[in-house]
Amino acid sequence: MTVSEVVTFGEPMALLLAERDLPLDAATGFAWSIAGAESNLAIGLARLGHSVAYAGRVGDDVFGARIRRELRAEGIDVTGLITDPELPTGLLIRDSPVDRPITVHYRRSGSASTGYGVDDLPGTAIRSARLLHLTGITAALSESSFQACKTAMIMAREAGVAVSFDPNLRLRLAGPDEWARIVDELARHADLIFVGADEATMITGGAPTEKWFFERGAGTVVIKDGGNGAVEHTPDSSTAVGVRRVPLVDPVGAGDAFNTGWLSAWLRGLPVDRRLAEGAAVASLVVATHGDATGLPDAATRDRVLAEGADIDR
Repeated sequence: MTVSEVVTFGEPMALLLAERDLPLDAATGFAWSIAGAESNLAIGLARLGHSVAYAGRVGDDVFGARIRRELRAEGIDVTGLITDPELPTGLLIRDSPVDRPITVHYRRSGSASTGYGVDDLPGTAIRSARLLHLTGITAALSESSFQACKTAMIMAREAGVAVSFDPNLRLRLAGPDEWARIVDELARHADLIFVGADEATMITGGAPTEKWFFERGAGTVVIKDGGNGAVEHTPDSSTAVGVRRVPLVDPVGAGDAFNTGWLSAWLRGLPVDRRLAEGAAVASLVVATHGDATGLPDAATRDRVLAEGADIDR
């Protein structure tokens, strides 16, 4: 791997998205794209002009080959993306109807990503980056993936690299008690926390969210609350931002998009108001399009949206 500003690793999946807003049980065609919280963020930051390295495991199959090819086409360093000769690439099949809950089916049990471990970590890239970003999804895939996440976070902080972490709870992967353990352990090695307001109670047991993470060593905690906006907390201050109102087409990927916009601003040394505004702007572009990463903008589009600041609902 070459030296990159941001390093992340996770579970890359092939996404088959039902077309024409049809529910999954009535779909006749599917659009193909990449899914996965960390790959969404990698694509988003690369489009915004940051150098990004992405690691993980895919299968020796058509899905894995296409994921590698498309990530590389985004300008992402995929040297650390391993091809597993035995286990398949994970698969996500879903719809995005506008008038009913989304139906999602995963084919991730026994996928190549579950075999990711400490020995797969791109140590040199992690130690030379400015930021390591991880999510709880990867840690919940298997014990070896959990150990890889924890080891990477410790490795980064020992090298003076900032660590951002989004629990991104998925109850299909683990129960509440297991999630509480995963987040409690990993949060102790993170500097920047992104957490959904809806998942915070499960993590903290009812304690004030930002205080719970501060007690474990975080310096900044960003609480995302969907259509209600987001709040960035430090031990000394709290700053809120609303959302940019757009027609909702597909809500999946909004949290990853917000993280992308916020982290881009943070990497560029911008102040809190701008970080939150960029997070809200990038998220609005993603929810207004189909697919997890389709709407992720380049820097020019982001800046154009920010210039329309009156659209931010505070």
